[in-house]
Amino acid sequence: MFADRAKIFVRSGKGGDGHVSFRREKYVPDGGPDGGDGGHGGSVIFEIDKGLNTLTDYRFSRKFSAEDGENGKGRNCRGKDGEDIVLKVPEGTVIKDEATGKVLLDMSGDNKRVVFLEGGRGGLGNQHYATSTMQAPKYAKPGQPAKELNILLELKCIADVGLVGFPNVGKSTLLSMVSNAKPKIANYHFTTLNPILGVVDIAGAEGFVIADIPGLVEGASDGVGLGLDFLRHIERTRILVHVVDAASTEGRDPIEDIYLINNELKKYGADVSKKPQVIAANKLDACEDPDAIVEKIKEEFEPQGYKVFAISAATNRGIKELIYHLNDMLKEYPRETVVFEPEMVPEFAGVYSEPFDVYFDEEEEEFVIEGPRIEKMLGYTNLESEKGFMFFQKFLKDNGILDQLEELGIKDGDTVRMYGFKFDYYK
Repeated sequence: MFADRAKIFVRSGKGGDGHVSFRREKYVPDGGPDGGDGGHGGSVIFEIDKGLNTLTDYRFSRKFSAEDGENGKGRNCRGKDGEDIVLKVPEGTVIKDEATGKVLLDMSGDNKRVVFLEGGRGGLGNQHYATSTMQAPKYAKPGQPAKELNILLELKCIADVGLVGFPNVGKSTLLSMVSNAKPKIANYHFTTLNPILGVVDIAGAEGFVIADIPGLVEGASDGVGLGLDFLRHIERTRILVHVVDAASTEGRDPIEDIYLINNELKKYGADVSKKPQVIAANKLDACEDPDAIVEKIKEEFEPQGYKVFAISAATNRGIKELIYHLNDMLKEYPRETVVFEPEMVPEFAGVYSEPFDVYFDEEEEEFVIEGPRIEKMLGYTNLESEKGFMFFQKFLKDNGILDQLEELGIKDGDTVRMYGFKFDYYK
């Protein structure tokens, strides 16, 4: 089975704790502190593996953790750093936060190897806290905590050409005739439930990758059947081949079918309806008058800019002409790598599921924002940096906190308090 989605849990390593100890040697009565630092926790790293084209490795193994850093030791010995965990995925894998569905990372383009969750830094040993007035500190800094997150992996096919059309119009047969793919073919609706990729080899040319996008139905863009799952695979294809049953073997009107599918593509958005498209009028071997039906389809769609090819995937009629035309079209539409921009920083993703509270403190005459979500956000954010403060403002807006302050009657110049931080509110 082509595995294109997976749900997994990832965790970076915790930083090791700093150590508290003092030098104890014969003839050295006041050796001083010698507690070593804790080691850094391992990071969670995503890496593209060109040899992978599915997410099968993540269908049964669901939990992935980097190693914790080792605690510091005496005699100024630093703890060992935790091992990173490297998760290898196919190119085109989009990583989303499970709770919000927002994009965290797209393993495409220049994103070949990315540190997704950094391990916690090791804590400092007590040797760092010795001063002229405190020569025997009994304090060491604990290591930073691990970061953990439930994420969704989604693979969007990266194919040059995508075959679209209603179920049972002959897309799988066409794919098997033009490429090295060997899809299972049967006379049932939704025979193909997952995209199948095949490589088309052309003498004297580069060739290209073609994908059989699973059959669509009316209402797919609204989530009917498996519609949305199917439609997202079309986003990265460069050209669409609209396969239609010209013989109406199931009583469907081929012209009406083309309009219905194109309408679903338009409603789905993401510019998929604007992709170059050719029409393959298939199953002509089953037509009583193939020339008449092909001419009818041409009269309807060629004035709209669609090139129509008369083919029979079962008998190989018209296949060569179609393939060479697609190869010529691909030269006009250079491959563009579509990379989805992150909608959220991974460190923030786990914060959004925590509770928080917004209220007015009448005694102090201050508006208060508190709760685990706020406390964690502040732990991840450096409010003194411009970038950190921008994340902070976006966090307040995305979580509806600014709206709640407005509902409580906040005015410009009023004070807002959050765990030791105070700032004046200005809209």
